[in-house]
Amino acid sequence: MWEVLVQPFADFGFMRRALMGCIAISVGATPVGVFLMLRRMSLTGDAMAHAILPGAAVGYLISGLSLGAMTIGGLVAGMAVALLSGFVTRVTALREDASLAAFYLISLAVGVLIVSTRGSNVDLMHVLFGTVLALDDDALILLCSIASLSVLTLALLFRPLVLECADPQFLRSVSGLSAVTHFTFLALVVLNLVGGFHALGTLMAVGIMILPAAAARFWAASIGGLVVSAVAFAMVSSLIGLLLSYHFSLPSGPAIILVAGFAYGLSLLLGPVGGLAARAFLRRHLQA
Repeated sequence: MWEVLVQPFADFGFMRRALMGCIAISVGATPVGVFLMLRRMSLTGDAMAHAILPGAAVGYLISGLSLGAMTIGGLVAGMAVALLSGFVTRVTALREDASLAAFYLISLAVGVLIVSTRGSNVDLMHVLFGTVLALDDDALILLCSIASLSVLTLALLFRPLVLECADPQFLRSVSGLSAVTHFTFLALVVLNLVGGFHALGTLMAVGIMILPAAAARFWAASIGGLVVSAVAFAMVSSLIGLLLSYHFSLPSGPAIILVAGFAYGLSLLLGPVGGLAARAFLRRHLQA
């Protein structure tokens, strides 16, 4: 048991760094995913993950695998899409999902164009699929900083965020915090996706944000319970995914996301809060 569960982290520094990075992402990004799910914006995370691609690609092409350049590029591209789609939603009749879809598709096309014209840069695969086993001190500091900032911001905006989830029109009518809360929350989504792509890649970062939140929905009813359950699912998925990657030579990012997907499937079947088994038991109880 020691050799299977503990020895990889005891013997190898890169495994400890990978686990620490995944824990930081779990603490910062997963609570954001819970609020995305509660606001029925789960696909927004996927859209924003694609939206940061051109910025990260430009940063790579200018400075190589520079943490700072790729982070700044991803932030600029993601924030531009978030702000533009939010602005269009608030000043026109276009709904938020359509506005976001339009801008993220344009951003994705620009990113694919940049990657395609630069041809065979194999290292760009790091942008798409991440390098969780190669995290260095700078990347860990960035991930921990983003996690700390996310937790602090969510704590400060907790009440208006909950009101936005329950009744956004009411919050707009009684408080001027609606716009501030909305754009700050979108900034947190972009920030966590930019941090996440350094470890899991732009294609996988959204997985650790949404899948644990969706799994937690079948185990907890309160928002606090959802956040705690989602973070626990994300951490356990990261641990098991890294161990599977180590013992079976699997790519670490997809292994982590597939374990999170398995947890979601298990929760869908067995979760006591609206899971399939619980609903079937309740139906038989009512018929009896």
